[in-house]
Amino acid sequence: MKMQTIRLHTKSPSTVLCGAGALDAAAEYLKGKDALIVTDTNVDRLYAPLIAEKFPAAQVFAVPAGERNKNKKTLFLILDEMLRSHLHRSSFVVALGGGVVGDMAGLAAALYMRGTRLVQIPTTLLAQVDSSVGGKTAIDYNGVKNVIGAFYQPERVFCDPLFLKTLPRREIKCGLGEIIKTGLLDAAIGDKIAQNRGRMHDLGFLQELAADCIRFKAHVVEQDETESSGLRKCLNMGHTTGHALELLCGRRSHGEYVLIGMWLESYIAEEEEICSREYAEQVRSLISVAEPKIPSFPNAREGVKYALLDKKNEGKSNVSLILPKARGEYAELILPAEKYEKYLERL
Repeated sequence: MKMQTIRLHTKSPSTVLCGAGALDAAAEYLKGKDALIVTDTNVDRLYAPLIAEKFPAAQVFAVPAGERNKNKKTLFLILDEMLRSHLHRSSFVVALGGGVVGDMAGLAAALYMRGTRLVQIPTTLLAQVDSSVGGKTAIDYNGVKNVIGAFYQPERVFCDPLFLKTLPRREIKCGLGEIIKTGLLDAAIGDKIAQNRGRMHDLGFLQELAADCIRFKAHVVEQDETESSGLRKCLNMGHTTGHALELLCGRRSHGEYVLIGMWLESYIAEEEEICSREYAEQVRSLISVAEPKIPSFPNAREGVKYALLDKKNEGKSNVSLILPKARGEYAELILPAEKYEKYLERL
């Protein structure tokens, strides 16, 4: 796919370059600049020679890989390294990795000297289509996902498909969770997925979908950068249930839990008459492109305690859900915790 340029006209403008050659464009953009590359041990193991070749003058700092390390300890390891490296406000923090690296390095960039320059080079499909774009940065704290964070836009995001070649099949499914979510919010993307069900592991097609998803998200973020109007809430479809189960059960990836969350929430939308049965079945059919068999969770109802901590909620005893309404449309529903807990029993 020819490289595409997508611009976010936010308070602090951001530009995304998506397609083959994006990594070379990143190397050119950072050439001669003071930069600290933050990555993780998995990416470092796979790509250390390539990183050294493309960014010979940059310092590289690898943090422990995995969501369990997305915490204050790792955040302060990054801040310690930034201080040891004598970074200043015009220096660059380069987040080169998946969503965990992007979230933590982005938050470190926001905090250090009240803000230093940030570049994102996402290496997973999930990070390319979602977490690297839009300026959300965070860590998990005391068992709550992304509860400490900041809105902080990267100057540039470079999405190169070369990184997708080394992703395990499960990581592709993880990215598909966010792609399918976007397909439920944007009718054209949803139609493209439905018409190309057999191409979900074609990396060229996935990169095309990634650009479509980034363009959609950019449009939403431009209108509601800091979630003040409520529009950006739509990007959380499937996330209330997904995050709750992720915190309760672990083991699976974020994207897999988003797929499971959207599946359950399609039934909630149907039974609460937010959408028709016919459309709810279409939603579940689209989810089955990536997740053909929804697993069971014997203790699912315990997830309500985590759902009550979701940032979208208003009040302490209600759960906010972003539900599918019709083709390319969504609605927010507020449920009492007791009623939501009964829906969790389906799992």
